[in-house]
Amino acid sequence: MKGTGGAAYEQFYPYYAELCALSELRKKPGFGIPLRSGMGGHSLLYLNGVRLDRTQGYPVLELCAPDASPGSQGVGISVNSHYKNANWVAAEGRDFLWRGALKPGEPLTREAYERTQHHAKAMGVLDGVQFHDHLFRDKPSGMTERDYMYEISVATDYAAQFGRDTFRTRIPLDHARMSAIVDFLNGINAPYRDGTRVYNWRLFNDNCGHVAHNALAAAGVWAPWPTGQFFALAAFNFPVPKNELVDLALRTNDLPIQNPKAIYKDRQARQAFLTTGFLPTAPGALAAAAPAVADNEVYDINRLRLIFYDNPFWGPYRHRFARIFTEPRYLDLRANLRHFEKLYATALKSRGATGQGAGFQMRYNEYAAREAAKVRGQLACLEQSGALPVEVLP
Repeated sequence: MKGTGGAAYEQFYPYYAELCALSELRKKPGFGIPLRSGMGGHSLLYLNGVRLDRTQGYPVLELCAPDASPGSQGVGISVNSHYKNANWVAAEGRDFLWRGALKPGEPLTREAYERTQHHAKAMGVLDGVQFHDHLFRDKPSGMTERDYMYEISVATDYAAQFGRDTFRTRIPLDHARMSAIVDFLNGINAPYRDGTRVYNWRLFNDNCGHVAHNALAAAGVWAPWPTGQFFALAAFNFPVPKNELVDLALRTNDLPIQNPKAIYKDRQARQAFLTTGFLPTAPGALAAAAPAVADNEVYDINRLRLIFYDNPFWGPYRHRFARIFTEPRYLDLRANLRHFEKLYATALKSRGATGQGAGFQMRYNEYAAREAAKVRGQLACLEQSGALPVEVLP
């Protein structure tokens, strides 16, 4: 696996979101339902510090209170064309989202595959969720509809690394911004839950990327992505998992936060700063990559594809992706914090007017001083002998 965050991460940032781009999926023949997916892949959105309200019997999120160990809880949000009465479903637990019920180092056998499905049913991942009727045409006789639903959801809605390579960008949030994400996601499921609408997944206008992107937009990370556009227009501009991963890594690491004039000119960054007191680019935004389970009886994991929606000859995404996964500041917590320590030192020297009045500059100066002190404290904590070792992300 490439990408490090460390045992310190949840202590520093108990609330964080992680946008995940998943490769194609190819199931081996002869076991269960044969499944293959496209090389465009799939998106998941993992939210740390959030859990399911299990009293609802339907996917409803609730935010963990700051005094309720938010760093140890989380859910993975998945959008799928299967659903009829929901836009998204959620699987609880970071480890379960990625590796199902596998123990560390355990191979993916048929027994482990079945054990993971039993665990998903016990957790109620699909409680209250209905699938479109046409999906059951291929259901084997003798298999219940519920079993079939869980069977065709493995490695897409939960246990993603069973059959897919994963690429992730995680970004720290605070309680208020995570609350905005929770409210947004609960809100978009509401009309499907009460029967006002039937959910119909649309590649160009309402796919997994739209939901993940717009959930992060609710937290002020970037501008929302419109849905319901005219087909011919949307087909040339829609969120693609691997593109979104790159865009998020750069948005949260590379805005010139040491330059208040440049921040003021970025409308979305300015609005987020004035509304929440934070900027989209901040310490702790890290990328990571992890392959599908290698010892694998169930899925073909050779050369899993995940494409960019980009010109293959001179498009920028391939080069941006390579830079993210080779520069330590995008991958390692210590390197990331040291990078931002330098940026904030530069920012504190920037006392020139932005041209938009003293109010913005004063707030900016206070922000830079606050964040610089926080980063210094985090680095000191990491450097303490034997304290909070930096490890590979699970």
